[in-house]
Amino acid sequence: MKRFLSALVAAAILVTFSGVSVNAQQLTGDAALVARAQKIHRDVITIDTHNDIDTKNFTDAVNYTQDLPTQVNLPKMKQGGLDVSWLIVYTGQGELNEEGYKKAYANAIDKFDAIDRLTKKFAPGQIELALTSKDVRRISKAGKLVAMIGVENAYPIGTDLSRIKYFAERGARYMSLSHNGHSQLSDSNTGERDNVWLHNGLSELGKKAVAEMNKWGIIVDVSHPSKQANIQAIRLSKAPVIASHSSARALCDHSRNLDDEQLELIKNNGGVVQTVAFRGYVNKEKSDLRAKMTAEILKELAGKEGFNVLERADVLKLPETERADYGTKLTAFRTKFRPVINERLKSVAPDVSVKDFVDHIDYMVKKIGIDHVGISSDFDGGGGIEGWDNASETFNVTLELVRRGYTEKQIAKLWSGNLLRVLDQVQKVAKQMQKQG
Repeated sequence: MKRFLSALVAAAILVTFSGVSVNAQQLTGDAALVARAQKIHRDVITIDTHNDIDTKNFTDAVNYTQDLPTQVNLPKMKQGGLDVSWLIVYTGQGELNEEGYKKAYANAIDKFDAIDRLTKKFAPGQIELALTSKDVRRISKAGKLVAMIGVENAYPIGTDLSRIKYFAERGARYMSLSHNGHSQLSDSNTGERDNVWLHNGLSELGKKAVAEMNKWGIIVDVSHPSKQANIQAIRLSKAPVIASHSSARALCDHSRNLDDEQLELIKNNGGVVQTVAFRGYVNKEKSDLRAKMTAEILKELAGKEGFNVLERADVLKLPETERADYGTKLTAFRTKFRPVINERLKSVAPDVSVKDFVDHIDYMVKKIGIDHVGISSDFDGGGGIEGWDNASETFNVTLELVRRGYTEKQIAKLWSGNLLRVLDQVQKVAKQMQKQG
């Protein structure tokens, strides 16, 4: 059975992790409403479809059995009542040549191996890898956490489509055909920056990849490719697709979000949009202002402390070891002064919040229906908002949904039902295609 803290304790956790001074009464609201939300949160299966990983946190000495500074780990999942984490095999976009493909493939395998170690070596009694919706329900019922695998960027398959089947055998259940930068398979949303495109959608290899993903039961993820690539992929796919971590472009005009035309296509395809709690994709104005003022305050504090905050371009010029060392020091500095910075920002640059996030859920539910909307965070990949800034605060999303009048049945669909339905349909299509040869 899922374990999570009372609303008042959850409020204290939010204060601890976000560094924001929050009135507990504002968070908990009416006691009856909170109690109802707690029961719903305990009874439904909660799935977050996008959590990035660093393989440095999958070793004998340092791993997810510990409450690491990561936004997701087993203690935080248990604390917040997050049942299922889709751990991400992410590869940044590199050169489109054999050397690039080789490095990308090695990176992908390293991450598959890390997830394997977590579920089979470090914590087999606490978390198990699921391949089907039946697995999810069985593992959750047994009182364990659930891991699933998504592949962010199909770049590692190179030009060898047989790797799609191998990734499926390793446990991958969704994959995006590109990330930030055009891949050999698909244009990326980032083409909007300069209006330069490589394929005008999908490449011929990318079109074949969609068919292979359908055949081997991997959901097509449309969160990162270009709009044209997404339209082509949705039309080609014989099974429903998902956007594993995207929000509504009508509310936040970012190329990573989906406009109404794409939302409608996903609805007609039977797919699901997993709304993402990423500040810049939820409310760009709030996020940009806060980032700008945070940088200014950070520089001011750094000057007083004798710490030199570098511009991003200068950081990238550093040798890899120095860059890593600088990153560690900057993180420690930010952590030390986070309460001070948040207090100064509170009145002049309010943070993007759970309320802003659920606005996107509301919009998409009204636009395409409750059956086509889900929930994701992009934790440890840039995601997080005030109120849901790590897995321990997951209950706050359910609480806000209850506040807005969503029923338990609707909340169950948003948290897991819709996504698991898509998974079932994708796997049904795969079986049919495999029989047909």
